Amino acid sequence: MILKRLYILFVLLSLLIGMAGCANNETKANTEDPISAGLIVTDSGLGDDSFSDSAFQGLEQARDELGITFDYREPFEQDYEKNAQELLEQDHDVIIGLGYNSQEAIEKLAQENPDQAFVMIDAVSELENVTSITFKEDEGSYLIGLIAGMKTKTGTVGFIGGEKIPVVERFEKGFKAGVKEANPDAKILSEYAETFDDDERGATITNEMVAEGADFVFPAAGFTGIGVLKEAQKQEIYAFGVDSDQFFVAEEAVVSSMLKNVNVALYDVMKRLSDGQKLDGGTQTLGIQENGVGLAPIRVIELTSEEQNLLNEATGK
Repeated sequence: MILKRLYILFVLLSLLIGMAGCANNETKANTEDPISAGLIVTDSGLGDDSFSDSAFQGLEQARDELGITFDYREPFEQDYEKNAQELLEQDHDVIIGLGYNSQEAIEKLAQENPDQAFVMIDAVSELENVTSITFKEDEGSYLIGLIAGMKTKTGTVGFIGGEKIPVVERFEKGFKAGVKEANPDAKILSEYAETFDDDERGATITNEMVAEGADFVFPAAGFTGIGVLKEAQKQEIYAFGVDSDQFFVAEEAVVSSMLKNVNVALYDVMKRLSDGQKLDGGTQTLGIQENGVGLAPIRVIELTSEEQNLLNEATGK
């Protein structure tokens, strides 16, 4: 009888230990669930070889290196709130909106869901659960302007913007300052397409600038800029890419690209979350020193040693 009781006690203890082990394993599994993100790209969608693609690449890198997961939406109909709500219902650790067009939807949902973390790129929010990330576009565009000012043979260069909003105006401001620093007598043409998703409009504006003597053009215009680059190659002039390295869009025309490292910024966000840190709102502004903006390799043309020194000085090298 005593042996039987001891046996029963042993079985009960084993069951309790096993149950505790299962509970510990379940807790461990829960704590090791991968960090996840929901991304709303611009209404131009993926495939812009620019802003949206750069953001997507940053999350892909975080998936491959950090083990995070993510989903995304393309608001082709500008239905940002609907897309953001769909991602919110998937219970992601963070919801990310690209561009100022997503701001209204992000802030509405952020107010309704104060415990949910949000990130906005290129827009600034005062809400405590929204982290805003902006870039010093003027610093990167200044470098592009230096190259255009140094290398233009006609003395005329052009800037082509998408919509006339503060972000794009910073691109224009920096580009003009760089051109004038390198070539005070240069003529700078400037025009806004009033859209980010019309490549034909970009091509038309490029044609007009070529007719006015421009031999270098710099678009900050999303998919509209793709039309600029392709038309520049067709017209046998030079151009610059934007946001990501766009050399492969027009390999005979693209001298360099102003890198706006949205991919780096979003990878860093996911790294922080993966390390157990919380997003605490506020605004981060990223420039050359913070690896937020920079230049892609210079191709197609060659800089003299003097020109390269001027560029190095501007980048702090």
